[in-house]
Amino acid sequence: MSDRAVLHVKGRVLVGPDDVRDELWVVGGRVTYRRPASGDVRTVRGWALPGLVDAHCHVGLDQHGAVDDATSEKQALADRDAGTLLIRDAGSAADTRWIDDREDLPRIVRAGRHIARTRRYIRNYAHEIEPEDLVAYVAREARRGDGWVKLVGDWIDREVGDLTACWPRGAVEAAIAEAHRLGARVTAHCFAEDSLRDLVEAGIDCVEHATGLTEDLIPLFAERGVAIVPTLVNIATFPQLAAGGESKFPRWSDHMRRLHERRYDTVRSAWDAGIPVYVGTDAGGTLPHGLVAAEVAELVKAGIPAVDALSATAWGARSWLGRPGLEEGAPADLVVYETDPRADVRVLAAPRTVVMRGRVVG
Repeated sequence: MSDRAVLHVKGRVLVGPDDVRDELWVVGGRVTYRRPASGDVRTVRGWALPGLVDAHCHVGLDQHGAVDDATSEKQALADRDAGTLLIRDAGSAADTRWIDDREDLPRIVRAGRHIARTRRYIRNYAHEIEPEDLVAYVAREARRGDGWVKLVGDWIDREVGDLTACWPRGAVEAAIAEAHRLGARVTAHCFAEDSLRDLVEAGIDCVEHATGLTEDLIPLFAERGVAIVPTLVNIATFPQLAAGGESKFPRWSDHMRRLHERRYDTVRSAWDAGIPVYVGTDAGGTLPHGLVAAEVAELVKAGIPAVDALSATAWGARSWLGRPGLEEGAPADLVVYETDPRADVRVLAAPRTVVMRGRVVG
């Protein structure tokens, strides 16, 4: 499309779960519901959603640490072609700011680099520090990020042979308070149960994975409005991880299997209690990019209604991250499908047309 061309999306435009319109136009890279007076028009037909959100993704990272720009580009393109046009990058050791200048790549909301306890996380991923330095590093990443900071809340403790909390209560209270003072929200990687109460009572805004949620903790999350991003496509790897660590850490392996076995019940119980649930794939470590449709399908499998699972990657997720959807005048980032994704979320795996900044890119 030329800069003067007008894109006409005709069929069903899902501005919201119950706000369905017959058509929209893209003029000057922005959404309008007013028919333009003139211009070269290209028409695309189907069911349109705002560009999908992957709220836990790692562009610029693989299982060994930071990757080069060419690899980061491939990762971002894989997400884009799957319909993911907005990413909350939940920690990366690479500098991906250059992506912001690319009109054809997803928009990224960065949480800076992971902040972990010394020798308590994946090598080459995080700032590895001790509790007395936590506030300073949180302040640093709050200034470098796009409104988020990422902590590693728990990890395997080799002396215990199982997952344990990484930070004392006082350290996380001071660190989260500092992030909030600087205008940033805080999230944390948490697989197990032990760290959750301290983090939530300290004021954390979100928990990643949250497999350790229990019936006594769920009301606390709901009362405080703490969101979770379950990353069920990643939790599916727990049995494989457990098998690999069985000989050295049998207690940890058993724990990981139990967390995996109750994963769907955990997510459904959280949703039933009113805890905000958002879509995230954890792509960029050992998982490939472009898995957003699979994660939405996993939420539905867990018992979340299809429209709510869609909202967790579309309308609700965009609102949570402070980004527009398909409102009048919004940047035209949208995905068109052949059939209604509310009827069958599996259609998300086959985008018909991907539009970024008003241009058809896929």
